[in-house]
Amino acid sequence: MPVPNRIQHLTLIAALVGSALLACAADTKFTLPPETAKLRPGPGVELATASCLLCHSADYISTQPRLKRGQWQASVLKMRQTYGAPIAADKVDPLVDYLMKTYRDEAPTR
Repeated sequence: MPVPNRIQHLTLIAALVGSALLACAADTKFTLPPETAKLRPGPGVELATASCLLCHSADYISTQPRLKRGQWQASVLKMRQTYGAPIAADKVDPLVDYLMKTYRDEAPTR
């Protein structure tokens, strides 16, 4: 009977470990905390909610550096073109307007 080589041993070990991990993962349940962050109110918040919060939290927007208009425009276009965000072409400018008014390039006054 041939002796299994090292690659065969490693393949068998990997298969066994992988099977064990899958079995454990099937029984594991994760509960994420509820989302508490919200987009800032203002004209266009409904558009931003419908367009942006499908993929990421409001915190993702609020923790961005204070961007200039061209940077917000590039970000919205990237989300639309690269990541497939459901933003109609005629909604890009209104969305950028909302982001500029509520998350503008200057620090908000308190």
